[in-house]
Amino acid sequence: MDETDAALLRLLSENARTPVATLARRLGLARSTVQARIDRLEARGVIAGYALRLGEGAGREAIRATVLLTLEPRATPAVLARLKALAEVEAAHTASGRFDMILGLVAGSTAALDRALDRIGELDGVRGSESLIHLSSRIDRRA
Repeated sequence: MDETDAALLRLLSENARTPVATLARRLGLARSTVQARIDRLEARGVIAGYALRLGEGAGREAIRATVLLTLEPRATPAVLARLKALAEVEAAHTASGRFDMILGLVAGSTAALDRALDRIGELDGVRGSESLIHLSSRIDRRA
C-alpha cells in the first residue's frame, strides 16, 4: 500500500459512497486508475466491505455494548466460530491482559442485547465475561 492508497482510504472513510469520478478528481488520477486501486484493495482484503450507518433520524437508536471475555486455554478458534453466528456481534478482537477477547455488540432492544449476552455466556470455552453498556457517545470518529 502506498501514499495514494492511503489517501484513497481516507477519502472513502469520510464517505464510502463518493463516486469514483469524484475520488479521481480529488486524487488527481484517472477514474480507471482509482477503480483499479479500489478493486485491488478489495481483493487484498484491505477494504472488507461497505456498511450502512443509520443516523439519529432513522428511528430508535441501537443499543451498543462492549463485552470482555475470559476464555479457556486454546478455546479462541471455537469461540470465534460460534460468535460469527450471532448477528449482534459486530466486532471481535483478541486482547492481551486480563481479558482474552473484546466484543462489540449492537442490538435493537435491551431484551435482544440480554439474549445475546446470555448466549455468549453459555458458549463452550467462555470462562467469564464483563459487559459494558454504552450510554451515550461523546466522541465517535466513525461518523
